[in-house]
Amino acid sequence: MTHRLEDVITLFDGLFREPFGTRLVRGGDEPLYLPADAACPWHRVIFARGFYASALHEISHWCIAGARRRELEDYGYWYLPDGRDAAEQQGFEAVEVAPQALELLFSQACGLRFHVSVDNLGGEVAVDRDAFRARVEARAARYEREGLPARAEAFRTALEGFYRGGLDLARALEAGRRHLATPARPLASQAC
Repeated sequence: MTHRLEDVITLFDGLFREPFGTRLVRGGDEPLYLPADAACPWHRVIFARGFYASALHEISHWCIAGARRRELEDYGYWYLPDGRDAAEQQGFEAVEVAPQALELLFSQACGLRFHVSVDNLGGEVAVDRDAFRARVEARAARYEREGLPARAEAFRTALEGFYRGGLDLARALEAGRRHLATPARPLASQAC
């Protein structure tokens, strides 16, 4: 199965550009979320280096972020890079369980292998990748039982329809839109 960046961008933008004023953007070395500003009328979910898995991961963060957080650069969070100590790594893993659980579900929906990320390559602390993966899988199972956030369910439905259900992009988007409760609002069509 081919996972083309153009397809995931089309699915994301088709679901979320109008009702949420948000677009998925291929970026450079680091992912970033930027709210709309004077230079660009769109919120931007920027994924790293054109990696499909990075797109899914950044989308999962966006699907969890509430309206207030979506008005802040990187949702108002401060990211601590590689080299974290034990307490910092524990904090990182605590906030990464839910987004990585959504990423796991998105990966399954499009038939892509999921790799858990502990994201501490330069750290001196031993990281228990298997224990973290178990927590991510347990959270994904909880989402399955209790339901995904509406935006996450819409995106997963579109991915599944396109990659596994044989739907074309337009029909996959139509299936995903049924999970969105937010009415569409017109936005400027200006690109940034």
